[in-house]
Amino acid sequence: MAIRYWLGVVQQEYVLRSVAMGLAQVNFAARELLEDMNESDGLVYYSPKTQFEGDRLREFTAIGYVSDNAVVQVGVSGSEYRPWRRKVAYDPDAEPASIRPLLKVLDLTRGDPNWGLKLRRGLLEISRHDFELIRAQMRRPSADDRRR
Repeated sequence: MAIRYWLGVVQQEYVLRSVAMGLAQVNFAARELLEDMNESDGLVYYSPKTQFEGDRLREFTAIGYVSDNAVVQVGVSGSEYRPWRRKVAYDPDAEPASIRPLLKVLDLTRGDPNWGLKLRRGLLEISRHDFELIRAQMRRPSADDRRR
């Protein structure tokens, strides 16, 4: 089976929580969306805001690979909220990166002034090209890069 690449759109606050738990979660009713993912698929999170009612951010905030084929539903204590989740191995060296420098080169956004409308789905498939460009943008500079 071919590796696929995904873009999850979630506020930074929830991305940070997901990374800390080693999980992917896009919204509470996302079982079907998460079931489309397979082990070894790439996942990058884009955060339009810091929190639901927070400040505008527009950054890629985490990147990693799906680490198994199980989709699980969990209960959140003291709540009826039961989100669906996937295990993800996130890149601990990735740094948040603005989408702005990539707008003209990503397949997702190039030539589309209304690219933000696509992101309302919460989870969408992206090209390998886009995933690799985003991954490179999120790469922490090496000591050699900083000396230049």
